[in-house]
Amino acid sequence: MVLDELADRGGIRLSPGKGKRARTLIGEGRLAGRRVVLARPTTYMNESGGPVRGLLDYHSIPATDLVVLHDELDIPFASVRLKRGGGEGGHNGLRSISRSTGTKDYLRVRVGIGRPPGRQDPADFVLKDFSATERKELDLLVAEAADATEELLTRGLEGAQNVVHPRT
Repeated sequence: MVLDELADRGGIRLSPGKGKRARTLIGEGRLAGRRVVLARPTTYMNESGGPVRGLLDYHSIPATDLVVLHDELDIPFASVRLKRGGGEGGHNGLRSISRSTGTKDYLRVRVGIGRPPGRQDPADFVLKDFSATERKELDLLVAEAADATEELLTRGLEGAQNVVHPRT
């Protein structure tokens, strides 16, 4: 949802990639005054590393310039956090990306979805739809995550953290 919002803001159309860019929806353009390649792997989330590696190779982008947008159980719902590197926290998509790129040192826009209630399995929790209460806040959360991504592109990590983290 955040990627779609960023594509809309930049007037970037996402279309199926070919060759090394296969297994993605991809679009190129400008966002926050910078040239960007927006991509969504079309594989299962836990196999997203291969398409990400293909994009980095095709566009000659170092993994340190990669920005990954992802859901985060360890952050309360409707919070957004930015960081570089770190562990995967059981997130199989991040694990796949780290394995395929050979590093954990990439930028992350972490979109909080909160912990599952009671003893619900986290794997089931991340696959279920948002609750009615969460859906009321979802548009604002998507906009804030897109804003955070643009701040990251404009100000760099530390400058963006100074703006984003006090808000959420």
